Amino acid sequence: MTSNNFKRTKLACYSAYYLMSSIFILPPLLFMTFHEMYGISYTLLGTLVLTNFCTQLTIDLIFTFFSKHFNVHKIVKTMPLITSLGLLLYAFAPLIFPDAVFVGLFIGTVIFSVSAGFSEVLLSPVIAAIPSDNPQRDMSTLHSLYAFGVLTVVIISTIFLKFFGNDNWMYLTVFFAALPVISAVLFMISPMPNMDNTSTSSTFERTKKKGIGLTICVVAIFFGSCAENVMSNWISSYMENALHIDKALGDILGIAIFAVLLGLVRITYAKYGKNICKFLLIGMIGATICYLVAGLSNNIVTALIACVLTGLFTSMLWPGALIMMEENIPGVGVAAYALMASSGDLGASVAPQMMGIIVDKVSVSNFAKELAQSTGMATEEIGMKVGMLVNSVFPTLGIITLIIAIVYFRKKRQNLK
Repeated sequence: MTSNNFKRTKLACYSAYYLMSSIFILPPLLFMTFHEMYGISYTLLGTLVLTNFCTQLTIDLIFTFFSKHFNVHKIVKTMPLITSLGLLLYAFAPLIFPDAVFVGLFIGTVIFSVSAGFSEVLLSPVIAAIPSDNPQRDMSTLHSLYAFGVLTVVIISTIFLKFFGNDNWMYLTVFFAALPVISAVLFMISPMPNMDNTSTSSTFERTKKKGIGLTICVVAIFFGSCAENVMSNWISSYMENALHIDKALGDILGIAIFAVLLGLVRITYAKYGKNICKFLLIGMIGATICYLVAGLSNNIVTALIACVLTGLFTSMLWPGALIMMEENIPGVGVAAYALMASSGDLGASVAPQMMGIIVDKVSVSNFAKELAQSTGMATEEIGMKVGMLVNSVFPTLGIITLIIAIVYFRKKRQNLK
């Protein structure tokens, strides 16, 4: 079949990735609402992020070793419906679990995270399997749509909560739960490309033989995911609590612009990009600086700009690691994509959770109380600033990883000449 036969399939993949953004960005937008309405601690809020990505990580690993036991085409077609089910349970958590809302939020998170896990593992290979004159452009476009999905969710959520109030957050969630049905319908009426997942064991053995190069890529995507997801998950709360910016204004100036920069850089790289290793190195350096400035600056504008620019510098750290793998390690299979997704999901699990723990622990510490008395800052504000400073370690370690990658892959190319 030619690429024209798969136009609808590609559209279905793009729409699924675009709409999947609600899974990741809607909960963080509601963190302060959950904290204020239901008394859920920052540590438990961070646990929801941890649960999201740990569930995805589990799906990634299961699919790596046991994909031959799954009907890939059926999973791809039902993924959006699983997303809808999870979001609906998330929305109705206060009704189903009135005395333990967190339990409902937790179960809903697990369900829609299963769908997200399959999406991470399968949508990229599906796009890669569709005949194309420019597969890199298609892959980068796929990942850029996530960023614009984030922008859409932020704008709609901000307007809704502004006019209807935080108390009605569940209706907003129901709205986003209905949208993935569109992707499900598109998948149902679209042909699927051939994807060989019958020889998982041999594919995994070939993946292991890639050795050092693949390990470097796996480590790079881990640190890149940490750098991106701490800010994307906590920027809304940080704007409101640490910078004292109105939630609606903070979400628009903060996470919306963060998402725009994320998407624009990915689209620009898809058209003009090259030298991915150096591009990633610059991203890691920029992200490190942004985290340090966000944590240290007492100027609201400076801290705001630092938070927003993190989107610019982290934009290619996840998809760029995939491109780095494809360019430098030929012949990778689905198992390699699953391993990369596993590492990325692990980073997206650990770092945001660590941020929540740091905020809670520091906020009640004697250090924060004493500093609050001398500076006039709230203890939660101090906790969030300390969290930003501590999390700068991830892009810092990413810088070291990318330097190693540049040296290693350069030597490898020279040895092949």
